[in-house]
Amino acid sequence: MTTPQEHIAREIVRLERLHEFAILDSAPEQDFNAAVELLRTAFNAPIALVSMIDEHRQWFKAKCGIEVDQTPRDMAFCAHAIHAPDILIVEDAATDPRFFDNPLVTGPPHIRFYAGVPLRPWGAETDGKDISGIGTACIIDTKPRVLDDQSRALLIASAGLVSSLVACRRAASEALALSREAHHRTEVLERQHLQLRQAERMAQIGSWRLELSDNSIHWSDQVYVIHGLPKGKVPSVDDALSFYPLKRREEVARLLERGAILGESFDFESDFITADGQMRRVRSIGEPLVFEGRFVALIGVFQDITDRHERELVLRQTADTDSLTGLPNRACFEQELREVVSRVQDEGMPALLILLDLDGFKGVNDTFGHAAGDDVLRMMADRLRQKAGNGIFAARLGGDEFVILLTRPRDCARAEAYITEILGSLRHTVERDGYTRSVSATIGGAFLEADVDDPHDSLRRADIALYAAKRAMKGSGKIFGEAGFLTAS
Repeated sequence: MTTPQEHIAREIVRLERLHEFAILDSAPEQDFNAAVELLRTAFNAPIALVSMIDEHRQWFKAKCGIEVDQTPRDMAFCAHAIHAPDILIVEDAATDPRFFDNPLVTGPPHIRFYAGVPLRPWGAETDGKDISGIGTACIIDTKPRVLDDQSRALLIASAGLVSSLVACRRAASEALALSREAHHRTEVLERQHLQLRQAERMAQIGSWRLELSDNSIHWSDQVYVIHGLPKGKVPSVDDALSFYPLKRREEVARLLERGAILGESFDFESDFITADGQMRRVRSIGEPLVFEGRFVALIGVFQDITDRHERELVLRQTADTDSLTGLPNRACFEQELREVVSRVQDEGMPALLILLDLDGFKGVNDTFGHAAGDDVLRMMADRLRQKAGNGIFAARLGGDEFVILLTRPRDCARAEAYITEILGSLRHTVERDGYTRSVSATIGGAFLEADVDDPHDSLRRADIALYAAKRAMKGSGKIFGEAGFLTAS
């Protein structure tokens, strides 16, 4: 058990770490904003935060679903979570003796569920494993929830990504400052160069300089490592650009040109192919160096962010994918629908929304159990996936409800034939232990109109058509605004 003296000592070390990262009261940053948006989407939570805890307050580096920028520390759930070994979960704050009378529970935002993971961005290479986190990555809901093991692991992994962002933010800032200082203070060049190499190896960051007088390039050791080149073999600008995919080379060259002529700074990410053919992801930051009123060089830092990029892709894929069927989920569909409606309005292209609801699915669940029902959902998803292709988007909205978007003119022109084919492909019979249950689909379709501002109006029209088909004959289909019903081919 920790004594009061030990607690005070640990808090002093924790606050020192927090202030070393220079993140408190810093400006909003795209990477952190994207992280909380991904957290909110992945966990379907109304509130997601990246918060920092100092002596008296909880301050939000990034937030979504809440308006305030900070709260008193004595009200903050995160002030408890920073001391957790891995994660703090409050399934129902209204029944938790630590929080039931908390103003954030009894008043806005009316917190009922909280899950937060401490941020320890110094990594395993230090001796600070037992130091409390400088803040948290957390999700909040206004209703009680239970987090399963898979979701707990995902939240912990997501917080690890945020911790990496904090560490990389500091490392990039330090590396850029060290790079700039190294070119102005020749009397301490060797000491700074040693510190720079250490920082580069730790963060996989290198520094570079492009002399504008002769277009010569100067790289630190880590830049050679990232490129997969032997140290000392200085490439030309064209050779350096050849490591980028062909479609990005002109863009990168244009950034260098604008920096040299107009003095514009830049910060970009790109795929990257090393000298030995490995596909990586890199980030480059550059800015002009001014001497006696003129631009004499471009200097910057270059970082291998492959691991972070892959974690972001996994998290984004998890947020957009239905875990049972592997199809895109409702959130992904709604984003796709907005983009399709925008194209319909801007380009006048045809598009058809097809809503599907399974008939007889409840009977499978009631007779054979939910495992058999899950098998049916996976099988139906596979059949929809087989019918999808270029210009055809299929997703699961939830339960036994699916959706398809047709966006190619030739598919929309044969909409009735396509619907009858789908009706036929989704007929299925489940037979077990002498019992038989039949499953089919009823379909409602709606063409997307250019004058419809709300994308969900098209979904409502398809829903109206679907229930008209159900009333007429289950296993049939109907297109909104058109007479007659469709049956399986």
